[in-house]
Amino acid sequence: MTERRFNPEHTEKLDNPERRKVLPPEKLLELLEIQDNDIILDLGAGTGYFTIPAAGLTNGKVYALDVAPQMLQYLGKRVKEEKLDNVELIEGAIECIPLAGQIADHVIASFVLHEVEPLEKGLQEMSRVLKPGGTVLCIEWEKKQTEQGPPLRHRIHSNELAEAFEENGFLVEKLTYPSDQHYLIVARACAHNC
Repeated sequence: MTERRFNPEHTEKLDNPERRKVLPPEKLLELLEIQDNDIILDLGAGTGYFTIPAAGLTNGKVYALDVAPQMLQYLGKRVKEEKLDNVELIEGAIECIPLAGQIADHVIASFVLHEVEPLEKGLQEMSRVLKPGGTVLCIEWEKKQTEQGPPLRHRIHSNELAEAFEENGFLVEKLTYPSDQHYLIVARACAHNC
């Protein structure tokens, strides 16, 4: 586990009432306009904060990727409890996603891109697995000191990340600030060069 990776022993931080109030997963998923048979890839799926509600919005496959086996075990139990048959757990890193190209209609990257080294590799992998015109929902910590979240040196400023998306084959359609600590980007994979 690199210094940037989330410690799986702190799962309670990933899913708590306070986070749900500020970042309600069902409401945020509406930004992706998920259709009946869309295929979704949740990067750094963790406890299933987005995986579980996303699986209820599509009959298509929801791939839940995480680098930590403990997280996938936890999520696997939740998937069974919820009786979801369209979730597939995948162990792997964002820098080398173990999926075929152009497989996903949507990618969710919630609080994980600050862990990716190098960032460009992660964005290129996201672009590779997305179908042309597919969308990304990205949520990150703004690059400023806050009580919670990763160290300041690991954070990516919202404008910097938006620029990195554009430099790696995406069109940024939305950049908003759901709280003073977080930002949200919706980006679309360009069918051709943007």
